[in-house]
Amino acid sequence: MAARAEIFKALGHPARLAMVVAMGDGELCVCELQEVVGLDMSTVSKHLTVLRHVGLVDTEKRGKQVFYSLRCQCTLGFLNCVDDALKERQHG
Repeated sequence: MAARAEIFKALGHPARLAMVVAMGDGELCVCELQEVVGLDMSTVSKHLTVLRHVGLVDTEKRGKQVFYSLRCQCTLGFLNCVDDALKERQHG
């Protein structure tokens, strides 16, 4: 249960959620993820470290750039389920 809670905690920030969704379309470098969330490079890197620590993302270094990809694709399905619940709540 504690490991599950760590994953939910990692997903508990809007910037990290936005990055996870963006990586659903494929790998992205830190600079691309920075554009997605509109935060400085240092903050984006810290958020990515959290996601990597819990096993949600993988990294691959190519030259000077590091590319991030979603390791746990089922996360997107879960987020879609959450979106459905939010829509129901708004209309219910």
